[in-house]
Amino acid sequence: MTNGHSDALVFFGATGDLAYKKIFPSLQMEGVASEAASLAGHLGLDNLCWIYDNNHITIEGSTRLAFTEDVAARFLSYGWDVLRVGDANDMDRIEHALEVFGQTKGRPTIIILDSHIGYGSPHKHAYRAEYPALANEIDLMQRRELPADWDRNLPVFSADPKGVAGRDASGAVLNVLAQNIPWFLGGSADLGPSNRTTLTYDGAGDFQAENPGGKNLHFGIREHAMAATVNGLALSKLRAFGATFFIFSDYARPAIRLSAVMELPTIFVFTHDAMGDGEDGPTHQPVEQLASLRAIPGLITLRPGDANEVVEAYRYVMQLRHEPAVLALSRQPLPTLDRSKYAAASGLARGAYILGDAPGGKPEVILIACGSELSLAVEAHEELLADGIRSRVVSMPSWDIFEHQTQEYRDSVLPPSVTARVAVEQASTLGWERYVGSSGRVIGMQTFGASAPLKELQTKFGFQPDRVVAAAREQLGR
Repeated sequence: MTNGHSDALVFFGATGDLAYKKIFPSLQMEGVASEAASLAGHLGLDNLCWIYDNNHITIEGSTRLAFTEDVAARFLSYGWDVLRVGDANDMDRIEHALEVFGQTKGRPTIIILDSHIGYGSPHKHAYRAEYPALANEIDLMQRRELPADWDRNLPVFSADPKGVAGRDASGAVLNVLAQNIPWFLGGSADLGPSNRTTLTYDGAGDFQAENPGGKNLHFGIREHAMAATVNGLALSKLRAFGATFFIFSDYARPAIRLSAVMELPTIFVFTHDAMGDGEDGPTHQPVEQLASLRAIPGLITLRPGDANEVVEAYRYVMQLRHEPAVLALSRQPLPTLDRSKYAAASGLARGAYILGDAPGGKPEVILIACGSELSLAVEAHEELLADGIRSRVVSMPSWDIFEHQTQEYRDSVLPPSVTARVAVEQASTLGWERYVGSSGRVIGMQTFGASAPLKELQTKFGFQPDRVVAAAREQLGR
């Protein structure tokens, strides 16, 4: 659904039975329909049929007020088969058009008619007896469950101060999941090499008209249509992901919001999550995007702080059945924390967890961070402990998951009695007051970013361990 007066746009992939969708003049005017139609034509999705209710009416009146294009010519240029039924009451012609659609190969179909139309359901057959293994997979898909051992061979990253970029850890995980889960696939809006979302294992292949079994989807520069497509694939019970730079989530936002409304387990992989973009400057450095996505009800937003948290983020997300998820991942390497010294990354499944603590607990000050700033908080934590200040560092990759924990657990991580708190994030500070309180300190962004090398940006905007230490001391009055 793209607005309140048009029917839902559902984009079906090239697997499964024939799919029909009725659309109205208002939807034909909207950009996402054009993006989706262009991509469907390129991919030759011959099991997709749009039935266009050419009723010439919108809420304000005749479509001629704002819409005079030749729809048939446009869809012919997209590579669709265009059929016309002049009288919606002529059931013989409608039936014939649907028969032609069923026989058309190599291209999707649009049927243009003058009024509302009902449409049939896909043909069913006794499938299980002939293909029992595949039938079992379909059963799992329909229940949105996963095959046995779906998480086997997920990587475990060794402690490393140089670390691994979030996007690189993500790429390693995606290549494992796609091999373990036959119905898992996805791709990027023209940024696969940068997002590290290209599936590179033998046999992955590219999803194209001549290769409908390929696992790599190429969405082109169509972020909105990508997200809408991922929603449609989820509706057909595939597990799909779409990827781009985090800043471009703005283009996909309507479909991301709709995924939450429809309670679909879609996955949006966004890389280049903060000022690690350096010289690319404010146009590519997200500031307000985290706050805006965290505000969408039912959307799980995760910003993992090292490679092992990335693994655990996917482990959590893949088990979701009714919630979409956003992963915000770094472009630059993040130190891989020593999990023999700090808490296990599996704590991510509770949204926030105590990563490091003062000996025996009972902290004086709490440092809260996620993403690339988690290592800053850890460094500051170690320096505070060395100075005799009882510090706790909390990794908080997901507000939403944390808010769904018991009050007892949340209080154990953030004791109400400890009011000296500092949160660190290279993004808008909006919302962090719920965790630091009215007297706490948030080191974040009050402006857009700037174009400069990463280290210069970190110095300019105060994302350094000594600034975190200073903020913690201020909280304690020292």
